Amino acid sequence: MTKLAQRTQGIKPSVTLAIAAKAGTLRAEGVDVVNFSAGEPDFDTPEHIKTAAVTALRKGMTKYTDVKGIEPLREAITEKYRHDHGLSYRKDEVLVSCGAKHSVYNIMQATIDPGDEVLIPAPYWVSYSDMALLAGGVSKMIQTNESTGFRITPQQLEDALTPRTRLFILNSPCNPTGATYNQDELSSIARILEKHDCLILADDIYEKIVYENFRVHNLVTLNPGLRERTIIVNGVSKTYAMTGWRIGYALGAADIIAAAAKIQSQSTSNPTSISQAAALEALRGPQDEVLMMVREFEKRRNAIVDGLNSIAGIKCLKPQGAFYVFPNVSGLFGKRAKGKKLAAPCDVADYLLDEAQVAVVPGEDFGSREHIRFSYATSLRDIEKGCERIQAAIKKLG
Repeated sequence: MTKLAQRTQGIKPSVTLAIAAKAGTLRAEGVDVVNFSAGEPDFDTPEHIKTAAVTALRKGMTKYTDVKGIEPLREAITEKYRHDHGLSYRKDEVLVSCGAKHSVYNIMQATIDPGDEVLIPAPYWVSYSDMALLAGGVSKMIQTNESTGFRITPQQLEDALTPRTRLFILNSPCNPTGATYNQDELSSIARILEKHDCLILADDIYEKIVYENFRVHNLVTLNPGLRERTIIVNGVSKTYAMTGWRIGYALGAADIIAAAAKIQSQSTSNPTSISQAAALEALRGPQDEVLMMVREFEKRRNAIVDGLNSIAGIKCLKPQGAFYVFPNVSGLFGKRAKGKKLAAPCDVADYLLDEAQVAVVPGEDFGSREHIRFSYATSLRDIEKGCERIQAAIKKLG
């Protein structure tokens, strides 16, 4: 057997993509699977964005670009943050990458040394801990639950920070919980962070997907003293239904961005030129379809929360943002399905796929032993059908 690098032994393949692939295989075999696993909008990319890509292609925009991304796109990103958050960044403080995941990876590679602690509120997006591991870091979790709406408290943060903490990650709105921090909560967190000399990664990829007139705030806006230590990560994937276009970006101090750009220059070089043209149009063009998608997501959120809470053994908080719910299924633990006892989220997820043909993602890889994740980036019809199937399957448990 081929000897592989040690770094490959500790990391896990994406559980979300694995579940989606299994659901896809069943569908290809003719099984009617209701898929709540995919973390991407089911809407098509808006037409004006696709048109911009086609125009760029026909004009011959098919060559290498600056590793950091084309200048107009970086300028548009600085304009967005000036307009949305009152923040001023130069173009050399922006790096465009192959998706926000790539942005996070570049930042970790550029800032973390072996043994450095990466502080992560849990439940968390599955890739954070493995990216930290690949950089030689040590992940340290701050556990949250329903009692705080899956948000960390300032005291928890204060207790968790140590001299070894190199990077603190805050994802708001959050994948998988949809938890979102308001202005007062973020200000309290900022006051704790200003006393500690660690870097901060603000993952804002879902910032435009919030409900009931919730206003998203930025740590740096609330506490400008954190600017030089904060790296903001965002992208066009979720907001504009552009997951396959693979455009994300990071904003931060010039030295951090330059270091991340060096990492990128020796891995992918620039992001796809045509996708950059599309992202430029996404940021500078009409925003009407974004609002339409968010309104539709809100209807779906309400439907899936009501549907899941009507099922015995499942309790589901109503999230403020993103397009996920993270229901507690511990009420099903101890029940039996065909002689097998359900004892963990992965057991529940397996049972729902096998018995109800409903694909969900178990909570273990998100840092929870009591929850499963549903993406409601699917139709209202599928949400209703899925909840009906789950209800029927749960009734069969002994």
